[in-house]
Amino acid sequence: MKINEKISKALKSAATHLENSMLASNKKDQNSFAYSLWHVAAELEYIFFLFSITFPNESDLSRWKPNPELKSETGSMLMDVENLLNEAERFVVNERLLDAYKSACIARQYVLKVQEDLAKKKREMLKKK
Repeated sequence: MKINEKISKALKSAATHLENSMLASNKKDQNSFAYSLWHVAAELEYIFFLFSITFPNESDLSRWKPNPELKSETGSMLMDVENLLNEAERFVVNERLLDAYKSACIARQYVLKVQEDLAKKKREMLKKK
């Protein structure tokens, strides 16, 4: 299987898990939400790994990072992740791998921010008990 196909397959899997996490969030099922979000993050890490093999000397990664602190609403960040995953998939299909890499990298940062916020909320709830 070519690397483009592996990336495309992982992007589709991440999008499916993201959809599941959004459904769980709407149902207020925090455990399913966290579980599905973990799968999104795992797929994005795999994608990031595949891209890092493809572009081992990419030095512009630091400027790709979004500023997730500007967004505090989980729903809006997840919508951004969904858009970025769709965008990355289009870029892979059009063989614009560096643009796909950028989109996946930013999506990964948003997912990490959502996971961080979720862990923080859990810790705060545990402190209250």
